[in-house]
This record gives sequence, structure tokens and C-alpha cells, in this order.
Amino acid sequence: MTFWDTADMYGSGANEILLSKVLKERRNEVFLCTKFAFSRGPNGEYNISGKPEYVRQACENSLRRLGVNYIDLYYQHRVDPNTPIEDTVGALAELVKEGKIKYIGLSECSAESLRRAYKVHPIAAVQMEYSPWTLDIETNGVLEACRELGVTIVAYSPLGRGFLTGNDFVTIPGTRKIKYLEENFEARKIHLSSEELSEIRKIIDSIEIIGTRYSEDSMKFLNV
Repeated sequence: MTFWDTADMYGSGANEILLSKVLKERRNEVFLCTKFAFSRGPNGEYNISGKPEYVRQACENSLRRLGVNYIDLYYQHRVDPNTPIEDTVGALAELVKEGKIKYIGLSECSAESLRRAYKVHPIAAVQMEYSPWTLDIETNGVLEACRELGVTIVAYSPLGRGFLTGNDFVTIPGTRKIKYLEENFEARKIHLSSEELSEIRKIIDSIEIIGTRYSEDSMKFLNV
């Protein structure tokens, strides 16, 4: 497993420091992804920033914590509604030129923001929640925009690799224990037939989903 995904908000940077202990000797073996945008306010509340000066500062801090010279894929964790996406991506494009990041990504963005961002610099990936219970990208235009622009969708919180098919999807299985990581890896060997996938889709479509996937405060950061 060489596709590593983290973020500066995970453990307030502690996760990046933890990864640095392994990256010291194996950097060339890993495709490293991390994210920026979230910061904590004085009362513990989350704030979102996509301001160019913050983008650079966050990147420099992640590079230092990770102990690396570059990040393969750098995501804007959530789009800042108060900063034009063009300004944010412009700052990211400068980091690409400087060799500090290789590719630019967005997370939980709207189709409109993706198209605007892409006009400034190619977007390599969009990370979205996608599972049998969260199919928003199929109806809000994000999936269509990604396929039109050739942007890879990195799905988080999927229910098993076998439920997601297609060359333009990469899934991230979540785990906190080695034994579960091994089980996730074994799931790669499962191949579902078109008939099985069709039956799964019928079951999904028959289920009524009630409520939102996040709290009211967190939902306002989605599809921006």
C-alpha cells in the first residue's frame, strides 16, 4: 500500500509527524497526500481558509512536520466560501512551480468550484464521500464534471472496494488497527459480477436515507 492520505487537521498535525518517522527512509516508495484549510479558533471552533498566504503557510508547516521536500498531492480540504477559488488555486499553482507540491486536489467541492479551479490550473483529484449511502456526487454534478475534465475521484468512507467500479475511482479504506488494514487489503481480491452489482444497486435504491451525514455546522462546508 503506497497511497498515503492524511491532513494537517488530523491530530492537529500529530498524524503528519507520525508519518514522518516512516517517510525518512521510504519517501520514494510512497505517493503522499495531505490537506489544508481547517484551523481551530480560540473557542475550539473550526475555521476554513483558502487565502493565498494561508495556503503557503500551511504547506510549509506540513512539509516540516512530514520531514519531506515535496508533497505528491495537496488538497484543499474544504473550499473557503470567502476566498475566490481562483486565488486559492493560484497560490497552489505557485507551489507546483516551486516543486513543493506535484499535484493539486480539492475535497467536497461543488461542480462549479471545480470548473473554476480547473481554469486556473489542472486539478488532479477530488476527494468526496462516496458509498451506497452517500451518492450525492451522482446528482449534484460533481461526478459529471470530474469525468468531463478527466479528474480522478478519490472516494472516502466507502463500503468495501467491490461496491465502487470504474477506472476513475480510487477508494480509501479507513482503519485504526493492523488486522483491519489486512482485511481491507484482502478485499481487493473480491470481484463482483455485473449481475451482483445490479442487485446491490437495487437494494441501495430501495433504502430511504434519513438525516444528513454531518452536523448542521459541518454541512455548510460541503458542496461549496
